[in-house]
This record gives sequence, C-alpha cells and structure tokens, in this order.
Amino acid sequence: MSLHDSAAPEPVAPEPSEEFTDLLAAAREIAERAYTPYSRFRVGAAGLAEDGRLVRGCNVENAGYGVTLCAECGLISELVAGGGGRLRRFVCVGGDESLPRGERQVVMPCGRCRQLLSEHAAPDLVLLTPEGPRGMDDVLPQAFGPADLRP
Repeated sequence: MSLHDSAAPEPVAPEPSEEFTDLLAAAREIAERAYTPYSRFRVGAAGLAEDGRLVRGCNVENAGYGVTLCAECGLISELVAGGGGRLRRFVCVGGDESLPRGERQVVMPCGRCRQLLSEHAAPDLVLLTPEGPRGMDDVLPQAFGPADLRP
C-alpha cells in the first residue's frame, strides 16, 4: 500500500445556495480589479447590507506588506461610505491572477478580517465558507466587540 492509496479524498465544497449566486459573481468580478503585483493572489469580497445594497472590495497590495489592504477592508469601507448599516450576507473568493474569473474559489477571511466583519454584522449574518454557509459565531467564536470596551 502506498501513501497515495491511503490519502483521504479532497473535500468538495457544497454548491452555493441561490441567495449567494449573485454575491459570488460580484466577488469574482471585483477580484479582477485587485492590485496584486507581489503575491499575484487576487481576492474579491461581496456582501449584502440590511438595506439591500451590494457592497464589494478587492485586495490592494503594497511593497510595505504591512499596509496591504484585504478585500474585506475595501468592502467595509464601501459599506460605511455608502451610509453604514450591517451586513446580512458575505462571500470572499480568491485565486492566482492567471485563473479565469469563474474559477476563483470561496476562501475564508483571515482572523483580522473576521474581527472587522464582526463589528459590522447583522445578527443574522451568514458567510459562505468553503464548507458551506456559516454564522459569524461559527467563524469567530467569542469575538471581542464594543461591549468589551465598556466597564
């Protein structure tokens, strides 16, 4: 028996529900505008605000890596600049710049971005993850929030 014979099959992501179809398309579209001269890994994020607005963002790299902006930062900036509100649905896609738009796959936000999303989440926020739809508490349990700053 070889190592290849005993390897577990790669997980297959479930098909996204219909409510995420438009968000996936929007995230894949905005990923094309990402500025990624260093990693060549384009990320696009799309969300649905409580008032029905579609908000999007893409990653913007910088030679000083610490000031690189994640796609979620751009999305939250657009949410706030457009009048604020809370997010009800969210999806993030990513992949190498050589991939055709439709092949960018759902990726998880980094920990910093999960915290950022948590601050702007409606109570019923659902994120599309590689494993399927999840609530904010599932992707960021015991999140630090505004209530933690008050005595």
